[in-house]
Amino acid sequence: MDAAHIRNFSIIAHIDHGKTTLSDRLLHRTGTVATRDMEEQLLDSMDLEQERGITIKAHPVTMLYQAKNGETYELNLIDTPGHVDFSYEVSRSLAACEGALLIIDAAQGVEAQTVANVHLATKQNLTIIPVINKIDLPHADVAATKAQMEDILAIPSENAILASAKEGIGIDDILEAIVARIPPPKATGAVSVQALGFDSYFDMYKGVVTHVRVFNGELHAGMQVQLLHSGKTVEIKEVGSFNPKPYVREKLETGETGYMTANIKSPKDVKMGDTITDARNPAPVLPGFKEIHPMVFSGLYPINTADYEHLKANLGKLQLNDSAFVYQAESSVALGFGFRCGFLGLLHLEIVQERLRREYDMDIIATYPSVVYRVVMTDGTVKEIDNPAFLPEPTYIERVEEPMVFAFVISPNEYIGDMMALLAEKRGEVDHTETLDPRRVMLTSTLPLSEILIDFHDRIKSITRGFGSMDYEHAGYLTSDMVKLDMLVNGESVDAFSCIVHRSKAEGRGRTLAAKLKEVIPRQQYQVSIQAAIGGKVVARETVSALRKDVTAKCYGGDISRKRKLLEKQKEGKKRMKSFGSVNIPQEAFIEVLKA
Repeated sequence: MDAAHIRNFSIIAHIDHGKTTLSDRLLHRTGTVATRDMEEQLLDSMDLEQERGITIKAHPVTMLYQAKNGETYELNLIDTPGHVDFSYEVSRSLAACEGALLIIDAAQGVEAQTVANVHLATKQNLTIIPVINKIDLPHADVAATKAQMEDILAIPSENAILASAKEGIGIDDILEAIVARIPPPKATGAVSVQALGFDSYFDMYKGVVTHVRVFNGELHAGMQVQLLHSGKTVEIKEVGSFNPKPYVREKLETGETGYMTANIKSPKDVKMGDTITDARNPAPVLPGFKEIHPMVFSGLYPINTADYEHLKANLGKLQLNDSAFVYQAESSVALGFGFRCGFLGLLHLEIVQERLRREYDMDIIATYPSVVYRVVMTDGTVKEIDNPAFLPEPTYIERVEEPMVFAFVISPNEYIGDMMALLAEKRGEVDHTETLDPRRVMLTSTLPLSEILIDFHDRIKSITRGFGSMDYEHAGYLTSDMVKLDMLVNGESVDAFSCIVHRSKAEGRGRTLAAKLKEVIPRQQYQVSIQAAIGGKVVARETVSALRKDVTAKCYGGDISRKRKLLEKQKEGKKRMKSFGSVNIPQEAFIEVLKA
């Protein structure tokens, strides 16, 4: 189709504002999916997405729409995730578009992730079409939402389209606005074909399937193309588009979105954001892509050590589908061979673990999540540490810097005191507060990334009865009083339980871990001490009492000295046993403690 009749657009919004429901309605209205094949959340094909009601992966779809002017247009939609951990998926999808539908829930108004996504879209110079969704809800407040749009997002409210994706209200207006307001794609004018690979997945029969957006020229089967990042030259086997299932096409022309398969067998050969060009006459690299740096690290180990190679192969396939995920091999005394994996955030970590368990049938155990600390040594060298086991001795450390984030928390007015208390508890400082409307405020604060890892999001939701929302961006490094907390069982350090914490929090964390270990370590023939230590100083201790045989049972009556002699003999035996006995910590104990 000629470029003048093509429109490429994304749908962006905060979590749960109705992106996927709206994309369902667009598919139905354009006749891309027949009524009998329609189902809820059609584009969220992963069972995890349907269960949690969130979008994890961006999904491309090509629709044909006959506009009121009688012309037929090809609309290429990419449905994007809303959660902060998947903002990289969003930025990649926006690089392949000229416009974006911004969905705002009429009942909840502008939220933290809405603001973040608008910034991403304006950075890419996209045309934004605001849509106020869920206007059929009894507590929808359209006037207030329009006012917020103007005040917070600086988008004129008269441009907004009122809609209800569930009821099918305003769908025609949205389609007409896409045709009228979003500019058609323009060729870059390069010497040969330029296409952007913005996503990919692994197919058992076809190998690596790459999602592409053609910016210049055309792609067709039999063509020799070069992947500029890896320098690999491959022959295209097949090109096509999605509706939502893949279907084969003759060629993909300038402005079109679809997929290509080539003889790419290894997931390592494809880099997300790579430029695909003609092998004989290469064009320059397309702009707009950056290497992504993971923020949270955790060790993933197979529960059965024989599964190591299996886990390695599956992580490669998963990385292909999720380019923000990185991994490298490591080993641990307690857990055997495994991988050190990097994630964008905690939800990302949880989703990757869950996908490994479901899609690849892996039994895995994950270590306590940690962030990347910057350690400045006394000789001036700087080391980046993501694993507590590699932290140098305190005598060689001049200072430790920890990663900080700017957190934007939107909360109803009545909970502002509780939110301030939560931020103070997490070692955060509130920089300023801003009143968004009569009901809500936005707190901007700086706090350590390690403090928001575990339960921060959940605590915000429970304090604000579910009405709070947050978004964060990285704010560099700051010197902090960080120490390594070691857990000693029977005097021996267990590396899987050690972590880097702030000195003020070390004692509390040590007590919690020691109490948990006391519950899960089985009793031995002798007393086992569990200690939490910072360097040589023990800050918490628990004792697992010994299993004791009643050696005095055979003494009935007689002198007390006989009983005492037997007890002394037993005590000596236990002392001897303890000096060379080692405590075997069962696998279940690791799993229990890491859950805690």
